[in-house]
Amino acid sequence: MRIFVVDAFTDRPFRGNPAGVCLLEEPADERWMQQAAAEMRHSETAFVRPLETGGFELRWFTPAVEVRLCGHATLAAAHVLFTEWIVAWDELARFHTKSGLLTVSSTPQGLELDFPAVPAARMEEPPGGLAAGLGVEPEWVACNAQNDVLAVVADAETVRGLRPDLALLGDIDARGVCVTAPADGTGPEDFVSRFFAPAVGIDEDPVTGSAHCMLAPYWARRLNKTSLTGRQLSEREGVVGVTVRDDRVLLTGQAVTVLKGDLLV
Repeated sequence: MRIFVVDAFTDRPFRGNPAGVCLLEEPADERWMQQAAAEMRHSETAFVRPLETGGFELRWFTPAVEVRLCGHATLAAAHVLFTEWIVAWDELARFHTKSGLLTVSSTPQGLELDFPAVPAARMEEPPGGLAAGLGVEPEWVACNAQNDVLAVVADAETVRGLRPDLALLGDIDARGVCVTAPADGTGPEDFVSRFFAPAVGIDEDPVTGSAHCMLAPYWARRLNKTSLTGRQLSEREGVVGVTVRDDRVLLTGQAVTVLKGDLLV
């Protein structure tokens, strides 16, 4: 079967977030998909299968677990479908997932993903070990329905300089910890972030589309804007455009295919 590696939320190879994309022709065993994702060793590998009723089934696996929502691997999957002419550029790529129907369209700015908003609610008591794990005391802490913790800190320099204790963060009962701050004004972005998820086998995710479904509502309220740009300050970095529309978030990004091959087992 055909397999690809795509760098998502970037217009340059070896930047953004790499995802595996495996094109299936028939249903695959869950254990096999988990093993294949562990072999690929990317933060997520997407498995895409055409459905007789139209559209595609889409599932995402980290090297350790299956996840319910993944932005960059959805962008990577859609990029493969469009660039391989499996879906025409003027059509919608429709994905049936454990988070419902997700669609991706091509725009002049890049591929646009229509995702559910997952806003975070303030936590009265931040998780034990959060401040020690991050090495900084957050100004505001919240959690969303994906069980992601949102930690707001003072400035972009603090986010960039984080050297977290991943063992402590891994002990927190959460899928991941997203740290964010306003941008420093030197670029086009409105806010910055980083995302740590050692509990699900990802020490630091380079660019996390699904986290922007939480970041977008927060920053839209705080900055009184519905369309914003986020930059994730991992070593590889990446840029995510976000637009808040009621209970949905439109994520916009570019992608680059860096590998095409055949999976032999």
